[in-house]
Amino acid sequence: MARLNLLEETRYEKLPVTVYDTPAVASIAVAGRIAALIRDKQAKGEKTVLGLATGVTPIAVYAELVRLHQQEALSFKNVITFNLDEYYPMRPTAVQSYVTFMNEHLFGKIDIDPANVHIPDGTLPQEEIAAFCLDYERQITLLGGLDLQILGIGRTGHIGFNEPGSAPNSGTRLVTLDDLTRNDASRDFGGKANVPTKAITMGIGTIFKAREIILMAWSGKKAPIIKKAVEGEISGDVPATYLQLSDKVEFVLDEAAAAGLTRFDTPWLVKDCVWDAAMKKKAVIWLSGKVNKPILKLVEEDYNNNGMAQLAVEQGPVYQINIDIFRQVQHTITGWPGGKPNADDSGRPERAQPAKKRSIIFSPHPDDDVISMGGTFIRLVDQGHDVHVAYQTSGNTAVWDDDVLRYMEFAIDFNNSIGDDSKRLQQIHQDMRVFFAVKQPNQIDTPEVRDVKGFIRKTEAIAGARYAGLHDDHIHFMALPFYETGKVNKNPVSEIDIQMTIALLQQVKPQQIFAAGDFADPHGTHVVCFHIILQALKRLKPTESWVKDCWLWMYRGAWQEFDIDEIEMAVPLSPDEVLRKRSAIFKHQSQKDRPVFPGEDAREFWVRAEDRNRETAESYNKLGLAEYAAMEAFVRYKF
Repeated sequence: MARLNLLEETRYEKLPVTVYDTPAVASIAVAGRIAALIRDKQAKGEKTVLGLATGVTPIAVYAELVRLHQQEALSFKNVITFNLDEYYPMRPTAVQSYVTFMNEHLFGKIDIDPANVHIPDGTLPQEEIAAFCLDYERQITLLGGLDLQILGIGRTGHIGFNEPGSAPNSGTRLVTLDDLTRNDASRDFGGKANVPTKAITMGIGTIFKAREIILMAWSGKKAPIIKKAVEGEISGDVPATYLQLSDKVEFVLDEAAAAGLTRFDTPWLVKDCVWDAAMKKKAVIWLSGKVNKPILKLVEEDYNNNGMAQLAVEQGPVYQINIDIFRQVQHTITGWPGGKPNADDSGRPERAQPAKKRSIIFSPHPDDDVISMGGTFIRLVDQGHDVHVAYQTSGNTAVWDDDVLRYMEFAIDFNNSIGDDSKRLQQIHQDMRVFFAVKQPNQIDTPEVRDVKGFIRKTEAIAGARYAGLHDDHIHFMALPFYETGKVNKNPVSEIDIQMTIALLQQVKPQQIFAAGDFADPHGTHVVCFHIILQALKRLKPTESWVKDCWLWMYRGAWQEFDIDEIEMAVPLSPDEVLRKRSAIFKHQSQKDRPVFPGEDAREFWVRAEDRNRETAESYNKLGLAEYAAMEAFVRYKF
């Protein structure tokens, strides 16, 4: 019976999917399967032929394989590997090369024979690539094919570098990279302009020949493409859908990557549900959007025709359900993000007391405060709360080199205008020009360059916070050490990062904290900064009485908003407040027009923020709530 229930739950899924709680647990499971295969082959005196992937996804798998080698005597002497792909052109010694990646994360730490390692050659003359690709295929065939191929998935649906349009029988070849793929790689290359436009990749047909295929995906960032790959129609527009044709494939996901699948996202469509408050709210809001009706106009027929008959029967009449959910959504809206003084707060998201709260807005980068919650920031100050802002990192990797020269030239001219000696500044300026002329993509800047980039972002943040109404003594620059590597890849969080945060919290003793709650990218600065705050609060809670009365509110960045059913506080903005928020964002001049790391979205940050806030207001309006110009949304995190 349990198997029948599982089949019903997964009837939208066109290939096997295994979901683990976390990427760490999933990675250990996949590594265990690889290790078991290697040991089984060793016992038979046979070689193990592995197809390997690069990128963030398999890093923890490789780390576990290294641990198994070092601590549990797993040998790789009988292993032969073929990597999926390599950028073209690409020097094997470049930091962005997949040769470097594989040596750093796996090959350099195990006992594999270098002669058994095969990675596409990014240094070949283009006229030799076709012959190389044929030989790559021939070597795999002579070994009897791949025993196991591990894959990641790109947001275009590519596997390897088989971009949209790839044929299901394609072999190893030179391909042109999709624009979104190059955008996603831009951080590794110090900007999209430095990302190669081509790559050599194993083909979909080659991948299909493997005796076992495991595709892994972690984080909510991958959830939309995973839904298409698992539940969508087979299409060249999403190459990963071709895997539905194989009976040897399995998708291994964490909960966040699986969240878009029907059995998790809208489970009432595939099974009977336990209709707790959260499920009911999500379902009714979903139903309103599905049938394009305000909540209070939903009828029993809408419920019955869309998988929610069980809810109507168990908790109806449906109009009463509608009223209940409408009121819950209505009560999230407040013009008083710090709480409304001398008012009944039983139906409000924030407490009325104390009337004037001490608030800290933690901003991972020097502009997240105004981009993500600039309207609420200004509202809190206008309503008389004791607001502090804390910029957790310097953001010094996200400034263009030519801005550094511009500011240096300003400093030299100013020095000259007041009669000061500028020889030292002129020499530094000249050294910078020489350095920039030969600087390689993602090369670490000199200390002087990093300082100037940090100063640029610091002065912009001060201007934005002052515009919001803060005094200078309420503006804090933490420059947490984990970030200060000068590289895109940052150091692990250390004790000093946590202690610096503890010290600031003890100084302010806030009743309210606002922090970036962007968890879609588990390797992003936002999530690292959030967990530093959380660790600091958990350490303080047993000894500091004020922590028990401190509420932690999460906001989102310019790319993604909370789902409406998740939102616990929605702060409406008037047209004038939207313009004030825009002016605060404009103080961050180095991030305007064309930021260094724009992501996949070509819009400027202020445009993204305004569009997102307007869309949130429109979503509320479609549910039958009042029409506002814009809304900023928050979710409370209970620690």
